[in-house]
Amino acid sequence: MAQPVTMPKFGQMVEESSISKWLKREGDAVRKGDILFEAETDKATMEVESFAEGTLLRILVPEGQTVPVLSVVGYIGEPGEQLAVPEAPPREAATPGADGSTKAGEESGAQAAGAARSASRRNISPRAARLAQELGLDVSLLTGTGPEGRVVEADVERARAARAERPEPPSRMRRIIAERLTESYRTAPHFFTTQSVDMTELEALRAELKGAGLKYSLNDFILKAVALALIEHPPVNGAAGKSSAGHVHLGMAVALEDGLVAPVIREAERLTLDQVHSAAEELAAKARAGKLTPDEMSGSTFTVSNLGMLDVENFTAIINPGESAILAISSVRQQPAVFGGQIAIRRLMKITLSADHRSIDGAVAAGFINSVRAKLQDGELWRSAAGR
Repeated sequence: MAQPVTMPKFGQMVEESSISKWLKREGDAVRKGDILFEAETDKATMEVESFAEGTLLRILVPEGQTVPVLSVVGYIGEPGEQLAVPEAPPREAATPGADGSTKAGEESGAQAAGAARSASRRNISPRAARLAQELGLDVSLLTGTGPEGRVVEADVERARAARAERPEPPSRMRRIIAERLTESYRTAPHFFTTQSVDMTELEALRAELKGAGLKYSLNDFILKAVALALIEHPPVNGAAGKSSAGHVHLGMAVALEDGLVAPVIREAERLTLDQVHSAAEELAAKARAGKLTPDEMSGSTFTVSNLGMLDVENFTAIINPGESAILAISSVRQQPAVFGGQIAIRRLMKITLSADHRSIDGAVAAGFINSVRAKLQDGELWRSAAGR
């Protein structure tokens, strides 16, 4: 008996997902553990494995379509097994082989029948109808150049070329990011507070630790300093009216090709510097590999956005929905500064707090950002944290 393939529920807050890519086609053999398709939520793309063995008999949900979690998206069963389910809608495209043909060089019975029905509905050649169905093109929108306006294969090829020249629409992740940040900037009255941090001593300590085999990044120190400062300034930790239960769930912005994700370091205030380093390194690697789960990207109470590695003097960040503030970290730069009553060349880094004025006032913001600055400039704090 055919087994349904369902859209998994990837996280507690995920209610729907879209299929970004099918890795199996109708008629393909499937083993348990094979990757059937890639599913995309508003935050991540994940591979979906098969729990059944047999043949992929039917694909019900094409690439690009969004469905509620636990919806049936296809069926796996024995070859030739009949299914009492609706016919699948057209897919975006067939996967060509090295010689330009489809994978097996032949359509399945369902594809051929669909092409025949398309041809019978309007003046179109069977070859053109089959190609249009493979490409997911609406034949009613095609202009025919054959005898008596008949749509021929060359017309479908022209439509394919025209579609290829159009820019790709933004991904689901990019659309959701745009919607949420636009809403945040429109509804939350942002104000900004900037401070310069003298990183000269901390960079020297980091070099010393590296020589001893302890390879901390500057971001490790920044994340830990932020977590400690948030405990001292609770209004900055979380959204107004929402309790964080005294814990710092620290979002860490990671740039991907499609946009930003912010995996969360849970209870960061309890972690040692070593543990912060390990958690940040693991989450960043999973983010870049597309392996983060939705639960690993939700529930943050504050976010750090670090562009220090991209040579920026200063920038401001937009508050993530559900939080009251976000800290933007710029690059460390060599600049003249007053040190010990004299002008000296120091290594300075600007940090900018974007705060929601509905829950944070200027004095609170200033107190928090100065606390972060003081901690980053406290050499004894970091020597103790690193066990030196």
